[in-house]
Amino acid sequence: MKITANNPNRKSWLEVADNSDFPIQNIPFGVFITKDDIITIGTRIGDFAIDLGALHQLGYFKDIPLTDDIFLQDSLNDFIADGRKTWRLVRNKIADLFDVTANGLRDQADHKDKVIFRMEDVEMQLPVTVGDYTDFYASKEHATNVGTLFRDPENALLPNWLHIPIGYHGRSSSIIPSGTPIRRPYGQSRPAEGSNTPTFGPSRLLDFELEMAFITTDSNHLGERIPIEEAEEYIFGMVLFNDWSARDIQGWEYQPLGPFLGKNFASTISPWIVTLDALEPFRTDNPEQVNEPLPYLKVDGQKSYDIKLQVGIQPEGKEETVVANSNFKYMYWTMVQQLAHHTVNGCNVRSGDMMGSGTISGPTKDSYGSMLELSWRGQNPIPMNDGSERKFINDNDTVIMRAHCDNDKVRIGFGDCTGKVLPAIEFKK
Repeated sequence: MKITANNPNRKSWLEVADNSDFPIQNIPFGVFITKDDIITIGTRIGDFAIDLGALHQLGYFKDIPLTDDIFLQDSLNDFIADGRKTWRLVRNKIADLFDVTANGLRDQADHKDKVIFRMEDVEMQLPVTVGDYTDFYASKEHATNVGTLFRDPENALLPNWLHIPIGYHGRSSSIIPSGTPIRRPYGQSRPAEGSNTPTFGPSRLLDFELEMAFITTDSNHLGERIPIEEAEEYIFGMVLFNDWSARDIQGWEYQPLGPFLGKNFASTISPWIVTLDALEPFRTDNPEQVNEPLPYLKVDGQKSYDIKLQVGIQPEGKEETVVANSNFKYMYWTMVQQLAHHTVNGCNVRSGDMMGSGTISGPTKDSYGSMLELSWRGQNPIPMNDGSERKFINDNDTVIMRAHCDNDKVRIGFGDCTGKVLPAIEFKK
């Protein structure tokens, strides 16, 4: 089925700024609460939120086989479970309804009042109920940097890394939407020099991790696997993702089973899911892989996307400082390889599951995706525009992540992914 929503010549009868992340060619999906306290599934064009539940009730999707309540829910899980044909039909229909040449909804004032809201009048929610969350470790530059910092630089990558997408099972209950503040976490850290007792208290090395994440649909039954050539069919779309990390807590606990308290206290996502269909014009070549992957991981064609990424840190009441500019195309292991590997042992994947890319670092120092790398473990503090410095994230700092694709015809973005760090809650003995 053709993706007519992506026509770069389309214009909307809604006002859309030239540099908007959300032109009519984007049509992402999310969940929001209106000022009347109604929760609904919606999309966004420019600075307008579109209530898809109201559109459906008014009959605008009558030609698409949808259940009556598909958009009257507090998550996208059921809609995502309907599969790619439904997603594409709905996106194409929305594009037609809001095209500048369409005169149906545009000329129905009473309908527009029920359907269209300004973004400042809605409150974004988590777009999906995340049943399971897996975080990968799939950037070669990031893995090399971390291996160099903590091991022998000559053996920065462990032997398995170039053969297998490394991942671990994260905590889904602490995934939060952009704008939700987080508390500095408490935990154990390495003993001080000369002591055998670990220290305990608020993390002193709180960090961001610049990531993207993809959202899956129902794909396979337990015991079955997803062939790599079919993996894209089961990926609904992507969000921007900050997988906060407490480096000191993680450094003490991670052997032999990996991250735990150093990672599970909060993970922030951008609230609009941008579909793979919308990202189609921005496909790009995958990084060349050192070893030929095993057959179940071999890919044909372009399986990566040219998504520009940026991270800023804003001290409270001060000007933001951009600390990193990177790109999703640097990912060594692609999403389809990650999903194929995730299920090769028969692990079943469900609608609304989320897969984090792992920290995305590029080849230059200004493209590293964490403060651990940018400050080189605190050895090279990052200057802020207000005259201060950062080795890691301070209390009351806001971390702001942005992502967009562009070419000479259209810009598709994800909006901001932000989180303010609040001081730790004092531990009461």
